[in-house]
Amino acid sequence: MTEVKKDRREFLKLSLMGGAGVALSAMGMPASSYARIMGANDRVNVGVVGFSDRFRQALMPCFMGNRKDLNFDIVAVSDIWNRRREEGKAILEKQLGHGIQTCVNNDELYKIKDLDAVMIATADFQHAFHATEAVNNKKDVYCEKPFAETMADARMALKAVKESGKVFQVGTQRRSGTSYHAAAKFIQEGKFGPITMVEMTWNVNQPGRWRRPDLTGSIKESDVDWQRFLCTRPKDSWDPRKYLEFRLFWPYSSGIFGQWMTHQIDTVHWFSGLKHPRSAVANGGIYQWKDGRTNADTLTAVFDYGPQNDPSNGFQVVYSSRFHNSAGGTKELYFSNGGMIDMSTNKISPTGGLREREAKEMGMKANLLPELDLSKNAAAVEAGANTGGDDTTNAHVRNWMECVRKQDVKTNAPIEAAYSHSIALIMGTAAYRTGMKATFDEAKQDVIVGGKVFTL
Repeated sequence: MTEVKKDRREFLKLSLMGGAGVALSAMGMPASSYARIMGANDRVNVGVVGFSDRFRQALMPCFMGNRKDLNFDIVAVSDIWNRRREEGKAILEKQLGHGIQTCVNNDELYKIKDLDAVMIATADFQHAFHATEAVNNKKDVYCEKPFAETMADARMALKAVKESGKVFQVGTQRRSGTSYHAAAKFIQEGKFGPITMVEMTWNVNQPGRWRRPDLTGSIKESDVDWQRFLCTRPKDSWDPRKYLEFRLFWPYSSGIFGQWMTHQIDTVHWFSGLKHPRSAVANGGIYQWKDGRTNADTLTAVFDYGPQNDPSNGFQVVYSSRFHNSAGGTKELYFSNGGMIDMSTNKISPTGGLREREAKEMGMKANLLPELDLSKNAAAVEAGANTGGDDTTNAHVRNWMECVRKQDVKTNAPIEAAYSHSIALIMGTAAYRTGMKATFDEAKQDVIVGGKVFTL
């Protein structure tokens, strides 16, 4: 909240102690106006950076469901495409019942005097830049994932957010899911035993996923600010597909790694306490949907995790995703010697654990986990393109709103989580695009392939 708001709120708070009627009369206000003015002064005013499908379909319903309870409002929308600006204004005004200021870019947005926070839902490669821009303008931030697709962007934003002291939440909403919290607790308390392997899949059969054929046929360069769109990327000629279907084109997105793997690999960092992989290898290609995309429709990556100073300890993560056959769906399977955690069913079980017969042969004791259900009061995780404000995303948005209200930087998915998932996805991208093993240089905070820093 702005300093003016804080000062006014403190004055009103103190006036209660000394007689609200006298203080309010001195301000020229009737006592009946007190509650209304307190509410206005305490309100958190939010700006939307990018009125995208993700914001409209998922973040907006969650915000609307919590705004009255927590006294939040949306006052402006910034989008470099005139169509989205006008759509955002019309939709938000209808839902909120008051005017919405439209901004052709974020320079205009940050001139708004009483703006407190922003929700960023722009193109993948812009997130870190827009987060940096926001905190440098002293705004609290909810930022969609992936956080960054290059280490230069990730380092820039990490530094800016930490130095600003502003509240930041990245949109990896599993961190607000009750079943995920229960699994994290079970592992971190040592009840699971050491993680030995993690298998993750995200499979769909969707030729239209991330495509916008109708819009790419109608949008014109004059409708958008193409140069501002390019942001931290090299100069490029106007391409409506890169603008609207950016997830299909490197370096505007890493595609599968940035969109899907970030959600799942983030739980590895959270559950294990490790910040990033030790190494990554990857392979894949465009095997089915040959529509001009440059990002793979099929990918498999293998990550090695463990302490940097102890290569004898650790575990493997296998991540696999395909666009052309949905068998297997979305899975997150954690394995230990005693059994497994299946986050798709929210079950802990002794499946695959060391049974008595096999243990006895080697003079060992059986190691079998109990049967436990993590789903009690658990919020569902939606894997579709349009999550529609699912319970977990709702909990995640509310967590950010509550932290903004308290000015508590300890959100469920803070800047450190965003930085960590960025390292993992960049390592995966580097391995896939070069065909070499990727590692991470702790001193330089850079991804290394073939003895060189991986860059665009």
